[in-house]
Amino acid sequence: MASPSKTSLNLPEFRNEPYTDFTKPENRRRAEEALAKVREQLGREYDLILAGERIHSGDKLTSVNPARPSETVGVHQLATPLLANRAVETAYANFPRWSRTPAADRIRMLLRVAEIIRQRKLEFDAWLVFEAGKTWPEAEAEVAEAIDFCEYYAREMARLAGAQTVVQIPGERDEMRYLPLGVGVVIPPWNFALAILCGMTVAALVTGNTVVIKPSSETPTIAAIFAETLLDAGFPPESFCFLTGNGGEIGDLLVSHPKTRFISFTGSRDVGLHINERAAKAQPEQIWIKRVVAEMGGKDAIIVDESCDLDAAVEGVAVSAFGYQGQKCSACSRAIVHAGIYDQFLEKLEARVKQIKVGAPEDPDNYMGPVISAGAKKSILRYIEVGKHEGRVLAGGTDPGGDGFFLPPTVIADVDSKARIFQEEIFGPVLAVSRARDFDHALAMANDSQYGLTGAIYSNDPQHVERAREEFFVGNMYVNRKCTGAMVGAHPFGGFNMSGTDSKAGGPDYLLLFLQAKSIAEKVSSAPTPVGGDL
Repeated sequence: MASPSKTSLNLPEFRNEPYTDFTKPENRRRAEEALAKVREQLGREYDLILAGERIHSGDKLTSVNPARPSETVGVHQLATPLLANRAVETAYANFPRWSRTPAADRIRMLLRVAEIIRQRKLEFDAWLVFEAGKTWPEAEAEVAEAIDFCEYYAREMARLAGAQTVVQIPGERDEMRYLPLGVGVVIPPWNFALAILCGMTVAALVTGNTVVIKPSSETPTIAAIFAETLLDAGFPPESFCFLTGNGGEIGDLLVSHPKTRFISFTGSRDVGLHINERAAKAQPEQIWIKRVVAEMGGKDAIIVDESCDLDAAVEGVAVSAFGYQGQKCSACSRAIVHAGIYDQFLEKLEARVKQIKVGAPEDPDNYMGPVISAGAKKSILRYIEVGKHEGRVLAGGTDPGGDGFFLPPTVIADVDSKARIFQEEIFGPVLAVSRARDFDHALAMANDSQYGLTGAIYSNDPQHVERAREEFFVGNMYVNRKCTGAMVGAHPFGGFNMSGTDSKAGGPDYLLLFLQAKSIAEKVSSAPTPVGGDL
């Protein structure tokens, strides 16, 4: 099959989806209308979907609004191990047919997903506000990213479809083709309940794989609505299964099943390592080595040196640390500041953090909403108590109480590089600030981590910037800007060390993780076959 990018599709150049400006009264009015529309749908019950079959189970999973825990967002089915096994078997049985669907058709379906989400963008924003506790700007950025993943991967599949050019041996017709892998298990996180779910799922589908989607138990409603969007866009029911349930009960089964070919996971280090370990063990009747694509978190640092624009550095650290309540794997949780400007930096940072308003995420005046759950809040508060003994609380550090899982932005200064709050991922609005003697010391501290996801440097010293390019060991590094907000196409995303397999989502290598290459050589003349090596 010829590459559809050169034939029927003729896709325009990729452009990132623009954000809605909520400072404009008409956009704010439309957002409020979307909130009201979605609020009317809260509390509905959703089905499991196995190749189009709708299934109710006996036990239920309830999703709540983290800003108002008494409010039910959605009621979901708890899949049993029997249903999980059936999902993999069903996806396996349907793989041959789906994998032979022309790439051009799969691409058109994916572009339709992008268009549906674009048309309903403010509704998807509202679901993220209610179920994930995102403020409107954070929700809007996530929905735009989901659209970007669809548009970008559609173009990438057009590039990879059909025969790939290789060196031609005289007397042969030589080519390479990319084939789908098989059944994939997609396990997305709650913190980007739409964007990462969408990106991992559509990457697997557009490349011709069937998938079993197992969403986070914190945000299953958004996932269920996305599953319906796939169907609305024309993806056939047999191309995917949708299972909500307990990770411990069905997750291990999905990963270990001998007919599972790959696992695409985003979440914590410990769960990622567990998945990798289980996937590495071959099961009876398994005929392949399973592939694991994992993104597992970070402990991200921003280096602030003495030559920087101090106000810009303070702003970059603040928004990187406290955007979406610090619940991003890319969030800044360590600020490493040169001793010569350390006190001045702290003074400015304290003033900036005091400007941050915390409250209901649907209120446009609030910069921070709630953390995702009571368990998350409890864990973060434990770390804050540890931090009180490891440094000096500059801001926050208290439990505001009341309804909702709210916490203030917390800054703890004078933290040693061996402290727990410097080393361990907290995943909440807690920033450790440490003093560096010089740039060598700052770089060594930044690299003193088992993680290696994102990082930034604020500096106007070209030598320092160049050294950071070479020596700051992270998968995504930024210069004189925040360390969050990777854009599809421009900033392929994924990290080193315990941050995962460096998948580079949203980049030109990503779809290759869901494909396998087949080399084909056809003799076309009487010329002698060349003598090659041992392969």
